[in-house]
Amino acid sequence: METRKSIAAEKKRCGSHNCAQAVLHTYADIAGVDEATAMNVANAFGAGMGNMEGTCGALVGAGLVLGLVNKDKAKSMKQMRQIMTKFKERNGATQCKLLKGVDTKIVLRECPYCVADAAEFLEEQLSE
Repeated sequence: METRKSIAAEKKRCGSHNCAQAVLHTYADIAGVDEATAMNVANAFGAGMGNMEGTCGALVGAGLVLGLVNKDKAKSMKQMRQIMTKFKERNGATQCKLLKGVDTKIVLRECPYCVADAAEFLEEQLSE
């Protein structure tokens, strides 16, 4: 698979998508959904799930893709754990609030880069 991580990151960077939408929309064809459905399915996951600064929306988007592609709960959960582990190792956190430095004023990773990372790790899992 040719990487799409820069495409996903640009969707977030330009402001047209939240982090979850950027990932799911980029892989909508692989996930078997149309682009409008992808946008709607992921629209509540901006700013860390419901704007509550929880789990990074890019990771949520990756999980949505896995579920739609695999149609297998155990496989999807195993792959999601691997994505989250790699993401945390690279970025130091999986929570939006921590990544954006809301309380600490120390940004660990900007959103477009979080999207690119989630896409990269998703692609690794999809290629297995």
